[in-house]
Parts: sequence; C-alpha cells; structure tokens
Amino acid sequence: MSLDHTNYARMTASEIAAGVRDGSFTALEVTDAAIARMELTEPHLHAFCTPAPELARKTAKSIDAGRASGETLPPLAGVPVGVKDLIATKDLVTAMGSTIYRDFVPEDDDIVVDRLKQAGAVILGKTNVPEFGYSGVGHNPVFETSRNPWNTDLTPGGSSAGSGASVAAGVTPFALGSDGGGSVRIPSAHCGLVGIKASMGRVPLWPGCRDERFPGVSSWESLEHIGPMARNVSDAALMLSVIAGPDMRDRHTIPNDVAWLEEAKSGGLPKLRIAYSEDFGYLAVDPEVRRVVREAVTAFEEMGCEVVAADPGWEDPGAVFWGLVMADSDLAGMRAWLPEHAADMSPHLVKMLQGRFPDEYLTNAGMARKKLCNIAARFFGTFDLLLSPTLTVPPFALHMQGPEKTEGRIVDPAAWLGFCFPFNMTGQPAASVPAGLTKDGLPVGLQIVGRHLDDATVLRAAASFEAARPWSDRTPPLIVELEGAAA
Repeated sequence: MSLDHTNYARMTASEIAAGVRDGSFTALEVTDAAIARMELTEPHLHAFCTPAPELARKTAKSIDAGRASGETLPPLAGVPVGVKDLIATKDLVTAMGSTIYRDFVPEDDDIVVDRLKQAGAVILGKTNVPEFGYSGVGHNPVFETSRNPWNTDLTPGGSSAGSGASVAAGVTPFALGSDGGGSVRIPSAHCGLVGIKASMGRVPLWPGCRDERFPGVSSWESLEHIGPMARNVSDAALMLSVIAGPDMRDRHTIPNDVAWLEEAKSGGLPKLRIAYSEDFGYLAVDPEVRRVVREAVTAFEEMGCEVVAADPGWEDPGAVFWGLVMADSDLAGMRAWLPEHAADMSPHLVKMLQGRFPDEYLTNAGMARKKLCNIAARFFGTFDLLLSPTLTVPPFALHMQGPEKTEGRIVDPAAWLGFCFPFNMTGQPAASVPAGLTKDGLPVGLQIVGRHLDDATVLRAAASFEAARPWSDRTPPLIVELEGAAA
C-alpha cells in the first residue's frame, strides 16, 4: 500500500507491525511517514524536545535488512514510539526539562527503553516534560511549551505532555509516559487518549528514580510508574506486553502474571460491582466534566454491571502527597544548585526547594499513606472497580499550574489532579479512557481504578468501555486542518 503521513496516522501499532512483517510496507517507509507527520505538527505542538529522525531511520533500515535476510521480526518491528524525556536513553540527550541537564546523555537505557528496542520499536525522539516532572503541565526553562492538539492555546497536561500531544496528533501510535502523581493519566485525559498506570512494580524503573548520582533524576521512587499512552486500549496493552515484567535492578518489581493482549480484547465484562464517585466527597469538579463522565458511566450499567454511587472514604491527601514527594527527592543535591542555577529553574520548583520541612511533616506523610492504603483495601473489598473523572477540569490555558477556581470554589493550583495521585500512594492499577467531549469540544477522561494487583479487570473494563463508546476515530480539528493544507 502507499503510505503517507495521513493514512499512517490512522493506523494502530498492531497494524503497523503486521504490515512491516508481511511486507505491505517497509519500516523505513513507516518511519519516513512518522517524520513527515512530526514535521507537519511540531511547529504547532512542540511535542518533541529532542527529535531523532536520523537515529530512527538507522533503526528502520536495520529492521528492513533483517527482514530481507529472513529473520523473524520481533513484535513491535518498525513501530514508531516517543519516549518521555524523564526516561533515560543512552544514545539521546535526556534533559528532563532542566538547563542543568541540557546536554546530559545517560550511560544506560532505562529498562523499558531497552525492552522497546529489543522488540523492534523505532524511537522517533524524546517528548517534552516540565522540569524533572514536578508539575502537572508541560512547560520548562529549556524547550518550547507543549500544546494541546485539540486547542493549541491550552495545555495537553503533564508531566508526559509531549507524549500526549504526539499520540493525539498521530505522530506516533503510542508513547512512553511516567506517572508519579497522575502523569500518564493526566495528558491522556486532556488529549483524548488511553493511558494506563499498571500496578506498582509491574513495569520496572531503572536507572530512572534509582540513580543516586544525579539529583532530580533520583526522585519519586515510591510513587513512580511507567506506562503507555495510546489511541486505543489494544495498543496500550501491546506496549505493556513488551515492557512489563520484573528486573533485578528495581527492588519494587513484581512478577508479570497478566495476559495483557488477551485482557484487552473486548469480550464483555462479568457482572461487576462498581463504585462511581463524581468528586471523592471533597473535590470541586467542573460541571461539564461531571456531565460527560456521568453519561459515560451508564455504559457499565448497560453492560450489566451494578454501579453504586460511593465515595472511597478518605480525607483529601493533597498536602501529605507532597510530603512523600519531598521524602523521595534528593533535597540536598537539588538545593546545592540554587546559588548558581535558581534564575534558570522553574519558579515553582525553586520555591519548593527553598522550603523547610519539619521531620514530622515527612513522617506524617508516610503515616497518612498507610491510612489511605488501609481505607482503600476496605473499600475495594466491597467493589471490583472505582470509576471517577480523571481530572476535575477540562484542558486550561498554557503557563498555569492549575485553575484557581473550580465550580465557584477557590482551590489549590494542584487540586485538579486530586483524582489521580491517591492511586500512586496506594500503587493500585488505574487507567484513563476518553469519556467524551465538553460542549466546547475538549476531551474529558474517565478513570477506572482496580483492586491491588488486579490489572486484568482494569484492562478488560477499559476495552469493554471502548467497545461500547468508540472514540479512536476522532481527530482534533487542528490536525484535520493541517492534513487538508498539506494534501
């Protein structure tokens, strides 16, 4: 078939891999189409902080040479992927949105990057992030601010901002994100994507969060997850089938006993007992978000599940969450930068580092996490799943940390993340799937949370919802306009 950037952008990762395997097109043709797509959209979106077109072409040529010599191709052979710039790549700059690491090239690939390479994926480049990921949006002191394909005046969410913009624009069928407080699910909700945070330890992290030599790099260890962002559930599951599984270098990893590809088949759900909470009992939530998610939840009732309105029962953990972040951070190493680098760092990060945290603030955060995990265990003893909005608001203006007012209430700038970070504290599996559009045409995410280690039910529920409320054929209006202009 003739492959241009437009028909490439409508293909799933599975379709691309199958086409490369059967010779319908070469890996190089796919890569050239992805690069053309990147060149079309980057002036508008700034999804990629470090594009790597020549490296991608080199990888594609190697795949094509292997096929020509009769090699059996691996499962992702020829599939382009974006890699979040907090995830180490030994042959590409990993700047982490910081002037301090502007020219940093790691000695090792992160485990997930190595697994993607071994599976034949073609790394198209590094995707943009806020500085060290300490934000839910996508601006930093080094690179242009990433923008939302659905409205370029608005944020795509973060911290996996560029990954979200890339996938929503059809540059890559999927991308790697990382999630310490929602950062796979946040841009997935704001960009109309599927994002999955598997159970803590399903996907290994190393050297990210683990390398004590590099302040900022070594943060978020007890909260961080790495996961896929894709335009459909099956592609997210395909990536998980490659990157999941234990590794001795990550002490948190657990066995991989999930049949990712099988669970992603939309064969229907058993009659689950599902809790639905619009606000967890304490969050201010935009009325349009409430409406869209409320309508989406009816799909589970139509599938024969029992859906019960129920709040999980914990108090707002927003303040204690940041105590956990501080306890995971190399404060001494990062504070040592301030005399020389403060003027070139993100103001909110400088303010955080200049703070002083009493011992009991940090230990209380640990106690609060234990309490929250105990409440969650009791709650999920009664329910198979919890449904909620992914975020309290639709996408908002660039260069904000978050809205100051929601539903008529003054809120903390980070309050819009309130549905996400509790499940980094518990480590439970959670997915965001597209719930629908606001009246202004902006995406809203539905969060699906499962019991501890029950990734299979979360994945099956996401696939069943996707089949009941199809979404993946929707394209942001800007992208349609750009395609028309380039035709």
